[in-house]
Amino acid sequence: MNTIVFEEFGARLYSMNTAEIGDETDFYKKYNDLSLTRQNKIVSYYYEKDRRLSLGAGMLMDKGLAYYGLREADTCVAYGINEKPYLPDYPYIHFNLSHSENMVVAVFADVEIGCDIEQIQKANILFAKRFFCLSEYNYVLSQPTQRLQCEAFYRLWTLKESFLKAVGAGLSVSLYDFEILIKEDGIISVSQFVDNAEYSFRELRFGDYCVAVCFRNVAKH
Repeated sequence: MNTIVFEEFGARLYSMNTAEIGDETDFYKKYNDLSLTRQNKIVSYYYEKDRRLSLGAGMLMDKGLAYYGLREADTCVAYGINEKPYLPDYPYIHFNLSHSENMVVAVFADVEIGCDIEQIQKANILFAKRFFCLSEYNYVLSQPTQRLQCEAFYRLWTLKESFLKAVGAGLSVSLYDFEILIKEDGIISVSQFVDNAEYSFRELRFGDYCVAVCFRNVAKH
């Protein structure tokens, strides 16, 4: 389990590979430390891989909440519009979770936040053509090799998903209703009309995984 502290918004990101969870004895030792709600979610999955991802998410929640002097087992998680999770008893704590293959990430901050992690695989360029904005699609195609095109695809995918999760829009906003802008100097922004807020982004790489974090800043003037 790793921790990354950001400079802005009191943000902290926690990550883990579920291979860190040991045998069945270790699994249930960690399982028993979590809330009944999380335990029920874990055992609802048929495949061991999914149970491990759900356990990992619970462990990262516990780690993140410990920073605030809380425990996952004692903290109520509710779900708002479009199923965005929040802490009704601690409205000043914002968090988000994501997983891909064997990796899980959780991010906590003082502002609305979204995160997404994706393992870089062979990209579906036709999907990008259909659902990405034209400039985003062209950005993917502009990469000189297939490998770099795949990296560009998943980079944009995580950035777009992190924005949707920060907004709490779910499926009510289409991927082509907003545009991720990546400048030559690496600065990332979003052109959007979903709300009147401004957003900023951070990116991370964990081996062959892309991670994006989106922060909701202040209202536009």
